Amino acid sequence: MSAAVAPGTQTRTMPGRRLWRCLLAEVRPFWRQVLVILLLDLLATPLLLLSPVPIKIAVDNVLGDKPLPSYLDRLLPDAVTGSDRLLFVAAVLQVAVVLLFQLQQLLSYGLRTRTGEALTQTVRDKLFAHAQRLSLVRHEAKGSTDSVYRIQYDAMAVQRVTVEGVLTTLVASVTLVTTIAVIAALDWQLALVGLLVSPLLVFLTRGYRVRVRPRYRDVKEIESDAMRVVQEALAGLRVVKAFGQEDGERARFGRRSGAGVHARVSLAWAEGWFGLLVNLVTALGTAAVLYLGVRHVQSGALTLGELLMVVAYLSQLYSPLRTISRKAASAQTSLASAERVFEFLDEPVDVHQRSGARRLTRATGLVELDRVSMSYAGGPAVLSDVSVRVEPGMHLGIRGVTGAGKTTLVSLLIRFYDPTSGRILLDGTDLRDYRLADLRSQVAVALQEPTLFSTSIAENIRYARPHASMREVVAAADQADAHGFITRLPHGYDTPVGERGMRLSGGERQRISLARAFLKGGRILVLDEPTSSVDVATEARILEAMKRLMEGRTSFLIAHRPSTLADCDACLELAHGRVVGVQAQPGAPAPARGLS
Repeated sequence: MSAAVAPGTQTRTMPGRRLWRCLLAEVRPFWRQVLVILLLDLLATPLLLLSPVPIKIAVDNVLGDKPLPSYLDRLLPDAVTGSDRLLFVAAVLQVAVVLLFQLQQLLSYGLRTRTGEALTQTVRDKLFAHAQRLSLVRHEAKGSTDSVYRIQYDAMAVQRVTVEGVLTTLVASVTLVTTIAVIAALDWQLALVGLLVSPLLVFLTRGYRVRVRPRYRDVKEIESDAMRVVQEALAGLRVVKAFGQEDGERARFGRRSGAGVHARVSLAWAEGWFGLLVNLVTALGTAAVLYLGVRHVQSGALTLGELLMVVAYLSQLYSPLRTISRKAASAQTSLASAERVFEFLDEPVDVHQRSGARRLTRATGLVELDRVSMSYAGGPAVLSDVSVRVEPGMHLGIRGVTGAGKTTLVSLLIRFYDPTSGRILLDGTDLRDYRLADLRSQVAVALQEPTLFSTSIAENIRYARPHASMREVVAAADQADAHGFITRLPHGYDTPVGERGMRLSGGERQRISLARAFLKGGRILVLDEPTSSVDVATEARILEAMKRLMEGRTSFLIAHRPSTLADCDACLELAHGRVVGVQAQPGAPAPARGLS
């Protein structure tokens, strides 16, 4: 999904039956609202059939001398006689029909909007939840923008296809059948001539649908790719400005978005030609009915008022036909988006929680790696046959050149990934046998690039335990040596940190990250290069906070600087994904000297 797709490229589409089953499953919880919308929309059919009646009364019974049809004669009170009174009745009926029709449209629109938005939000929630369950490998390979596009834009397709598309088509079909029946009651030959256009419209719609849906999928891919360029450029704006690449990024965005414009314009022409052909076919049908109808009036088979009714009904006949054709055509972009929604939901979750997984209330901290190997998506091995035993409360330093597999090793401890082979044990139990949430509740993490969210400092610290009291937040910040600088800020703990914490310095962000780890607790601590991007003075303060944080916890500390690893009980040396050395630090406790 990360690469641009050329317009016109044929892409795989989901089988139709499966796509509609998936759509039905999403709509099923809203069946009551959908049923009410359907019943409300069906009220439009009798109102539409009544709309030409006032014209017939005015022409045949007011201007002409024809008697009222029996069904109208029975409905009107006996006092209504004479042309003036009939004209007044026709005018009142015209206003009443329009008013009732507009009220029906208003109620239908409001309920459609409410139901459609609720359905879209439900689909977005499901997509977002699934996106968080997908492995880091998937997000790293395809980027986050693809997921964002599907959640924000493709999710709306379910509403457009079902609430707006299927229901509208169904109501149009009912209107079509009833209108044909009424026209046939007036003049069956005109009804037959009017219906001759239907096979042509079906043929046009089918051909259009087959041709354009793959092209709509291509457009979605191109737009997602253009959105990725914007996100990357804005996220890396400092680098863009530093290297003077504003024009280069603008040109890159222009190429991606230009491809989308070209594809959209091409599809617009296709839609335009389709609309032209549909209107031409219906115009031919109208002309044929008008010609034959005038002949029938001249022969006395029809009255002029009945002909006007037939012409009015014919426009109502062709209106649902055009609606069905256009909905079938416009639905192709929505169906392409719906395919992307369900394709995303079908993506497998790499890190599963086993059925009947064990609860983990409080770990002792014994960690064992048993012949662990790891590779990403079938690529070369990042870790190969790593075995090590870390006793509870022990502090293990991990060092090695870039690409040696250090971060992958600690990521396996948190189950960001599962090993390709081998196993990792916590307190003698395979990590995969624990409940995922319970396992991660035992692990506190501080990374090289601390992740802060666009909220206050207090909320960022409280992210470790959302229900922690303010006293606990302050205590955690004090242990991380962050309380001092926080209280000097204009709003203290309520100070917003900005996007990705960019209102704070690197050392301040790292200490807030450590405060978050203090607040979380847990028996296992993972520190990945926590001092690599700070100055010497800040490093000393962070190291003091780290010592306090590591006390009593089984700790894994990745670092290049020897000063950072000075307080570890032992150091594990990695090279090319293999253990090349294990060394106990001088003065380390006995378990460290026996590290295996």
